[in-house]
Amino acid sequence: MKKIIFILVVMIVGFVCFSIYRHPFTSENVDEVSCDELFCQYYSDADDILSTMSLEEKIGQLFFVRFDESAAEEQIETYHPGGYVLFAKDFLNQTKESISSLLQHLQEVSKVSLSFAVDEEGGSVTRVSRYPNFRESKFLSPKEIYATGGYDALESTEKEKGELLLSLGLNVNLAPVADVSTNSDDFIYDRSFGKDAKETATYVGKMVDYANEVGISSCLKHFPGYGNNSDTHTGSAIDNRSYESFLESDFLPFEAGIQEKVPMVLVSHNIMMAVDSKYPSSLSQKVISILRDELDFSGVVITDDLAMGAIDQYRDQECVTCLAVNAGNDVMIVSNIEQAYQELMHAVENKEVSIKKINKAVKRILAWKFAYHMIDKDSISNDFNYE
Repeated sequence: MKKIIFILVVMIVGFVCFSIYRHPFTSENVDEVSCDELFCQYYSDADDILSTMSLEEKIGQLFFVRFDESAAEEQIETYHPGGYVLFAKDFLNQTKESISSLLQHLQEVSKVSLSFAVDEEGGSVTRVSRYPNFRESKFLSPKEIYATGGYDALESTEKEKGELLLSLGLNVNLAPVADVSTNSDDFIYDRSFGKDAKETATYVGKMVDYANEVGISSCLKHFPGYGNNSDTHTGSAIDNRSYESFLESDFLPFEAGIQEKVPMVLVSHNIMMAVDSKYPSSLSQKVISILRDELDFSGVVITDDLAMGAIDQYRDQECVTCLAVNAGNDVMIVSNIEQAYQELMHAVENKEVSIKKINKAVKRILAWKFAYHMIDKDSISNDFNYE
């Protein structure tokens, strides 16, 4: 009997220790923080790495690149990207063993550990679970799961999802969708929780907490709130709603996620006319300032894909990557890393983008990677002489 009790105690202690290690924001760590920014306790380690990085390496960290297996290794060696976004095609004909081996190999090539992200929302947007090699059936949408089993079912499903992604070497899930939509005719409705702002806020807060408990980085999208706007993959979306409507509705889920320590927020390409009629939200300093200053978000701000149709008219006239960095984004999703990298390098050399902005973004990115165990002191390449 004593032996059985001893074994149970050991198992419980082991589980608790594992949970504390995986969770990026334990109460113990938070108590040690001397400032109120999300990743404050990791800034010292981030600074140690930052101080050894070249300008080229710093600029590369600001990019999440659309994954291309045939080009990735050369891109890592040449442009030093901070991470990759994988899509459904990247998992076709792969197995759990083959994809994890591939991603681990790329991690070994990169001096700073990479972020590997997917959009595994469930329902109509699944990159991994659509394939039987990874799961018997694809993850249902959150609204479908909730309808059948409430938050208990959502918790078990989302934790299973996070554990699956981590087991493959993926460390970022670009979810949950925090947009408020109750109209089935809205473009974003199928991907939303399908309930009002208050219920969506409750849902978002819980989803962030589920992800943090597993140790995978979640990402709220699409700030400032999609509303009933059209698809920005194909063209511009003009949002004519009043600022008050955002305060009363769309911002509430983002505020809930921020309260639960969401590490990342993705900004849409919708033009928020009440704030900035010239630039889409992703390129607007005014809009991102709301996220930072009004909603008090100090985590990683990331653009939606800059290759989307809503950005085309700006790309022809201005340096889009320069606009994105100067607007306050930390990370940009791009398809053409060579062009984006060269544009930003040129802009920094010509003082169109300050090195101070680059350093601030990279420091936050590195601290975020420390927080979610993407990197730690033992995994830093000797090339950085990090002791």
